Amino acid sequence: MRVFVTGATGFVGTAVVRELLGAGHQVLGMSRSEAGAAALKDAGAEVHRGDLEHPDTLKEGASQADAVIHLAFNHDFSKFAQNSDVERRAIDALGDALAGTKKLLLVTSGTGMASAEAGQPGTEDDAPVGPGASPRTPEQPAQAVAQRGVRVGIVRLPQVHDPRKAGLVSFMTATAREKGLVAYVGDGQNGWAAAHVSDVARLYRLALEKTAGFARYHAVGEEGVRLRDIAEVLGHGLKLPVRSISPEEASGHFGWMAHFAAMDGRASSAKTRQTLGWTPTGPGLIEDLQTLEWV
Repeated sequence: MRVFVTGATGFVGTAVVRELLGAGHQVLGMSRSEAGAAALKDAGAEVHRGDLEHPDTLKEGASQADAVIHLAFNHDFSKFAQNSDVERRAIDALGDALAGTKKLLLVTSGTGMASAEAGQPGTEDDAPVGPGASPRTPEQPAQAVAQRGVRVGIVRLPQVHDPRKAGLVSFMTATAREKGLVAYVGDGQNGWAAAHVSDVARLYRLALEKTAGFARYHAVGEEGVRLRDIAEVLGHGLKLPVRSISPEEASGHFGWMAHFAAMDGRASSAKTRQTLGWTPTGPGLIEDLQTLEWV
């Protein structure tokens, strides 16, 4: 299968491209830079020059493929609302290119962008949050695309990690260095779902090969890693003190990340594992954090 991949040179995208090529698929990877294009060529992929700010480049790439995996997002959180608008327009553009074809579009979301029942791990059946809860709502335009004769799969990501990067934990580490303190909120019993990047890449491939109609998947290897445990391993690696802070102190310490630091982001992947035959085998988050190669 020839697959157009946006975000093909990013952390998750690089692993997805490698996984697809290893399974015999062809990859047309989008890159906005010469360095990214060179990396894709070295990996054995074809290159399509484009970016999220130019929807026509997305349409052109999608029109040349049998399926699309949409991974690209600008993680500059100082422009989060603006970048979320760009993402919605990008999904719309991909839908324009695929409308009426019954081709597959896999759209990336997050386990934290779903309305889980209070006190319970999130599941694949949870509805996405609405615009009032978060500026970023990729599942809504994706659902609209599904009404236009396109097979759509939603892949919700947790904290994706390896020994170099770890999602929000990377930002937590930067804050700890700046403040000279590794903090967690309250008793730190709230957890973040997590998965190793190699397992996430394999899930995208399985979803590509097995999605027959609209579906939601949770790329969750660990249901919930406690924030206190994360803070303690960071404190040991960074040689910084670790302590609890109150919910009232969280905003001053964590800034834009305060909401995430205090939330319980546990999520299940039971339905995904059964549907796709997916069994995570990679290292756990704490195991990767203990190497701290990315600090």
